[in-house]
Amino acid sequence: MSRFTSEDEALLQSMLRQLLQSVKEKITGAPSVECAEEILLHLEETDENFHNYEFVKYLRQYINNTVGSVIEEETEKCTSTQSQGEVSGYDTLVQHVTKKTRESKEYKEMIHALKNVMMVVVESLINKFEEDRMRNKELDSKTKKERQSGFYTDNCSDSDSSFNQSYTFMSQEQLQLLVERLDPVQPKEVRQEALQALCFAPPSDILNSESWPSLRKHLTMSLSDPDATFSEKILRFYAKTFSSSPFNMSRDVYTSLARHLELYFLSGEYSLRISAGLDVSNTDINRLLKKVRLLNEYQKEAPSSWIRHPEKYMEEVVESTLSLLSVKHEPNHPASPDFLSPVYFLALLDIKAVWFKKWTHAYYSRTVVLRLLEKKYKSLINAAVQQCLDYFEFCKAAVNKNSGVNDFSQQHCSDKQNFSYTGQELQYVYFVHSLCLLGRLLIYKQGRNLFPVQLKNKKDSVSITDLLVLFTQLIYYSPSYPKAALATHTDNYSPASLVMEILQVFCDQTGCAAECLYKDAVIDALLHPVQTLLSGTEVCINCLETTLIHVADILARIAAVEDGLSLLLYGENEKTAREDSPAAVHVIVQFTKKLLHDDISLLSGSEILPVVKGAFIFVCRQMYKTCEGLQMLIPYGLHESIGEAWKKTSLLSERVPTPVTGMDSTSSISLESKNTVLWEETLLDALLNFSATPKGLFLLHSTGAMNDCVNFMFNSLSKKLQRNACEEFGNRVIVTQMATTPTGAVALQSSGFIKALVTELWALLECGKDDVRVTQPKSTPVDPIDQSCQKSFLSLINLLTYPAVFELLSKQDIPNKPMYSLREVPTDIIDIIDRLIILNSEAKIHSLFSYEQSHIFGLRDFIIDGLSVERNHVLVRINLIGGPQERILPLRVLDKGSDPYPWPMFSSFPLPNCYLAEIPRKAEFRQDKDLDKLLSLLKSPEKQAGWGEICRKQFCKVMKARPDIISGTILAELIEKFVSHLSESRSDCYFSTGNYNATDADVKNESLSSVQQLGIEMTVRYGKYLNLLKEHAENGLCFVLMNCEKFLKQQQRTVVSPLRCLQERYAGYDWFASSVFLIMSGDAEKTLTFLQRFSRLLVSAFLWLPRLHISMHLPITTVESGIHPVYFCSAHHIEMLLKAELPLVFSAFHMSGFTSSQICLQWITQCFWNYMDWSEICHYIAICIFLGPDYQIYMCISVFRHLQQDILKHTEAQDLQVFLKEEALHGFRVSDYLEYMESLEAIYRPMLLKDMRNIRVQNT
Repeated sequence: MSRFTSEDEALLQSMLRQLLQSVKEKITGAPSVECAEEILLHLEETDENFHNYEFVKYLRQYINNTVGSVIEEETEKCTSTQSQGEVSGYDTLVQHVTKKTRESKEYKEMIHALKNVMMVVVESLINKFEEDRMRNKELDSKTKKERQSGFYTDNCSDSDSSFNQSYTFMSQEQLQLLVERLDPVQPKEVRQEALQALCFAPPSDILNSESWPSLRKHLTMSLSDPDATFSEKILRFYAKTFSSSPFNMSRDVYTSLARHLELYFLSGEYSLRISAGLDVSNTDINRLLKKVRLLNEYQKEAPSSWIRHPEKYMEEVVESTLSLLSVKHEPNHPASPDFLSPVYFLALLDIKAVWFKKWTHAYYSRTVVLRLLEKKYKSLINAAVQQCLDYFEFCKAAVNKNSGVNDFSQQHCSDKQNFSYTGQELQYVYFVHSLCLLGRLLIYKQGRNLFPVQLKNKKDSVSITDLLVLFTQLIYYSPSYPKAALATHTDNYSPASLVMEILQVFCDQTGCAAECLYKDAVIDALLHPVQTLLSGTEVCINCLETTLIHVADILARIAAVEDGLSLLLYGENEKTAREDSPAAVHVIVQFTKKLLHDDISLLSGSEILPVVKGAFIFVCRQMYKTCEGLQMLIPYGLHESIGEAWKKTSLLSERVPTPVTGMDSTSSISLESKNTVLWEETLLDALLNFSATPKGLFLLHSTGAMNDCVNFMFNSLSKKLQRNACEEFGNRVIVTQMATTPTGAVALQSSGFIKALVTELWALLECGKDDVRVTQPKSTPVDPIDQSCQKSFLSLINLLTYPAVFELLSKQDIPNKPMYSLREVPTDIIDIIDRLIILNSEAKIHSLFSYEQSHIFGLRDFIIDGLSVERNHVLVRINLIGGPQERILPLRVLDKGSDPYPWPMFSSFPLPNCYLAEIPRKAEFRQDKDLDKLLSLLKSPEKQAGWGEICRKQFCKVMKARPDIISGTILAELIEKFVSHLSESRSDCYFSTGNYNATDADVKNESLSSVQQLGIEMTVRYGKYLNLLKEHAENGLCFVLMNCEKFLKQQQRTVVSPLRCLQERYAGYDWFASSVFLIMSGDAEKTLTFLQRFSRLLVSAFLWLPRLHISMHLPITTVESGIHPVYFCSAHHIEMLLKAELPLVFSAFHMSGFTSSQICLQWITQCFWNYMDWSEICHYIAICIFLGPDYQIYMCISVFRHLQQDILKHTEAQDLQVFLKEEALHGFRVSDYLEYMESLEAIYRPMLLKDMRNIRVQNT
């Protein structure tokens, strides 16, 4: 069908005519030809009947018949190569097929044929149109002959469209005659008749004629004619030219009009003054405003088309405009300051400078505008700045005199029409225009380059910072308005509202905010009202509450951005803090506390005081939900103040009656009660956001509001789900933080959050989603995790940490019912284990609709893979300890070829040897001078001053040069000697411990928990594999663990708590003690002695987690929380350093809804077992002992730095949690990152060690 017959042409013509008739109204309503073209181009997007037009149907069928086979062929090719990685993803597939199709021979032939036939069809339609027009012309010939000279004399309406008016086409001779008749020397009647004819001539003919230059000159002169009819008709002609002519023609008309106005303002006949005001009902002024309005309308429309034309055309328009707006009297002119310049008229018609906004929106035009402003018309900017300064001084003087400032912005908002402006009102209108223009100018770097500006009556130049300080001061020095007026008029032109609009835009522009807002002077100006209230000095501020809300809004926006937050926390220059003024954070938090304690007398009794409180709490929230912000706020105890306010409010809200169905809500619940509930929710939301960081979560627990906060979060999210307004089920970061602690896990369980998650998961697995579009059959066997379940899977991964699992599942039996109903839905984690993982009965299998998919999900959820080949991987993984080079895990997929799965199935002990990697032989020990020096230092009985620091430096030297020799007996001797010395030094001992004598009696008879028994078995198996342990090592390890438990029990307190982790011995297995046992080559006595000495040191609190289990060394509130210092101290600072050192990794965690604190707690708790090889685990322990506990933090940051690219990749793949929890740390060597860790120590050690030493302090 590549060729068209005459029948096809006739059919296409008919269908095209039908299409044009259907969209006739849209086309004729367009203001210009270009707009009509845009309407047709975007018809598919705007016309719901687009695909029902016969013309469209015909074209679709034609394209399908011509290139359909090409598309199918290319699609098949791409599908076959997808598995090879050549084409991946739906979007990429579409792009590839489209490209190939357009390059095909069939496509090119089709386009050629279409072009040819459509040219014939369109030409035929045009000819028919001309025939119809000529026929109508003949019918009207009698009427036309009666018109003098053959010209129309009808009135030309200003509102006529270029699509529905009649035109008389003219020859060059007629046009020349028209020009002659429009010469100002001609009689008035002749010129009027010529102008009437001009209105009916096509503007394109006029502008393209050779006579146009002369005509333009005559028209410009006629605009100044005393007879208003001349200017009216010329303006109508100009208006039609603007609406129907392309930019390259209409710009000539625009520049002509602009030049006329410029000459008029400079002429002696113009004498208007600002002080005299302006009466717009005056005929002359009304005519002048019409001319300016026509210019302004064109100014706002021109940017949509000028990019299609040469830049010089646009530059002509821009320059003529700026030249007009720059008109003013000479400085020595007696009326110069009072001169009512053109910019005032433009401001009256376009008060918010929309024209300037449109001109600077696109880079193409912005470059020209700002270049001209810089080189020739900077006086415009100077005048705008001066106007803002003058208005500010006026407001400031009025406020200081406690006198009301006239509400200029509201006077013209009333229903009563007002046709005159006073001088002050004109100044205010120009001020608003200047403010909006400057606000737009400062958004762009080129615009900011125009500053500083030098004003004539000001000695110092005005910088960007000066201008921003002025803007900010306008918020609280501008006039106050009645509340009724503010509520009535939504389009408020008050200075405060206008400045807020500008500052809010600045906050959203990164570069603009950095150069304009992030300055100490600007922040000081913002905080001026707050500082005034704090100091108790006299307040000269209008609308105090509204001002404070505005200030809080901008501060919150600044705090939401990293650079802005840094400014509020540390000031403009972090390194050199200002002595005269504290950082903004201190002022903000002090004021917020005073608000919460109702300690601001000027605000007492205010109706909107809760709104002010909420606004400043939100500013603080933007800060304390980050690690570094929380560090700054902790000394103020803000969490306690918010907690106390919540407790008071909750007592009031308990008295609020429950709404009764069918009753008027206003009668059942008073407005005051509703406000109380709203205030309580605000406080709960504020408290909830403390849990965005590990230490913040610890502080939240101390307020006693954790359960209420989680209930509030769950209820809020449930409501949003019911309205389909929230796709995410919960704030994943907060949920992940909570799930890392026992108290948080219990709160999530009691709120119903876990039940809802499990119910949703079951529905997805067993019922499926109705809106899932099936594009291809599922593979067999099914994918490990179906895409529809991915979100629920990741939510469970975030939730099921060891503390959460122990708290929720310990001492619970699996139901193992004899029968399960198909309608029986799991409601908690134990049900998921019973129904999806431990499928040990026919009843369980038969109760599943999707047995294979659901069982795979269950296995993968807890051990992150499952079923057949997957199950083998799981069994090998959970029974084999080792780092990346110490164990070999079977693949999870089948290989192609004759032997798809070469791995032996593991179903009974012993484990097949093929899964055990060969331990590399140790290199022969060679003497090392640095090591010998270190050993001699450690063995020396006399310890010189600075001995510890000397040993540390020597240790680093050995680690960097020969890390491989710090292992085995050498490592054991090094840490043993070093710890022995530190434990004897009072200054180095952090904990005081009593004497304990280990006994072997009854150790074997002591009952070990099943977790400990399993841990001992795995440790001994790993130790034997590493050739570190001999036979019967189990007894030695059992001796160590039981004596450690007894020894530490002496330092434990009795705690009454519902938390299961606090009701008995340490919940997990002691991986650190087991690691030391292996380092000591299974010597139980040496291990126990080392651990006893080690327990006196601060580092033991962070390396040896059981050390502080319900310990008397911690505050009772810390113990009762069940939150270990490793979480609220180490993990907290890991998140803080991660944000500063590796921002991309930090962002990746945030985007994935996962937290670095959770995975770090897992790494540290199990001493990196299964994540690193044994040699690297030894080095991790060694650097923390020798170099300090803060190296635990630097170690984790180094790991994240090593994994950065992998983390970014897996974040994109949406499986970051799975990757970090499951994969070993391939290629990571502690010694490779030791220098990096030392660089971190130089920056962060003082802060970190101070915080680590404060774990014994209440609520740190």
